[in-house]
Amino acid sequence: MPAAFRYDSWRVPMNIAMDYVWYGKDREWQRGYAQRFQNFLRSRGIDNFYDQFELDGSRPDFILQAGPVKKLRHSIGLIATAASASLMNNNNNSLDFVHKLWNAKLEPFEDGYYDAYYDGLLYLFCLMHLSGKYQIIHTK
Repeated sequence: MPAAFRYDSWRVPMNIAMDYVWYGKDREWQRGYAQRFQNFLRSRGIDNFYDQFELDGSRPDFILQAGPVKKLRHSIGLIATAASASLMNNNNNSLDFVHKLWNAKLEPFEDGYYDAYYDGLLYLFCLMHLSGKYQIIHTK
């Protein structure tokens, strides 16, 4: 399978946002990353960007299947991690992604597919992170 932005890639913005909030050792780069990432998705349409891309940003030739149908979707897991990037992006329009996450409906797509595990966990983790309740637990 060729390298591309697919399901495992969705976690990257969330993980970078977590590092930014918890440690912040590369804040300038992290802010720039968040702006580039959100600007890219916004350029594809904030209400309908797909969940898979070639590395150059184009539509993938090979679509990785999720559920019973091989198709591109506007997946809540990617909406969630895009919203988590708002923790690093101080542009006012970055909150558009947070609003999209907050107003997202947890329901199956028109073809009946719903991924409560992957999409659902990314949704939960990002809501926790955006709420400020996703914290380091220090042990002695």
